Amino acid sequence: MIDFIHLEVSLSLKQKITEDMKAAMRAKDAARLGTIRMLTAAIKQKEVDERIEVNDVQVLAIIEKMIKQRKDSMSQFEAGGRQDLAEIEKAELVILSDYMPASLSDAEVQAEVAAAVAEAGATGAQDMGKVMALLKPRLAGRADMTIASGFVKAALAKP
Repeated sequence: MIDFIHLEVSLSLKQKITEDMKAAMRAKDAARLGTIRMLTAAIKQKEVDERIEVNDVQVLAIIEKMIKQRKDSMSQFEAGGRQDLAEIEKAELVILSDYMPASLSDAEVQAEVAAAVAEAGATGAQDMGKVMALLKPRLAGRADMTIASGFVKAALAKP
């Protein structure tokens, strides 16, 4: 008798999105399906434009950009009194957010900033680019880079 070893194979983020799209089709969940199709179109567009196969970090960057767009649209629609359209954007935001990893706390972000500053040998504001270049892949999808940037500025301003 042959023993089969079951290996748990983790799917890439792109594969998970594709599987979720199939599940949404089977469930006839039109809202979820539409949002996932929009996401896969953005991923395909990046692949075609840059002639690359995207990895998880690049997919997270695409999702982050789409989330930011949804937040901007929501505030514009609410300001314009179009609550119906704001609700659609909010629903898409929730679906997109499901693909993002758990966010880091401020303390965890500050620890990453401190490590990056030390690794880059940064001594002042002129080294901000070096530190941010190190942080971007580490914090992709897990922290707001605007907040991280503020922590870097504060860390580099200290004598």
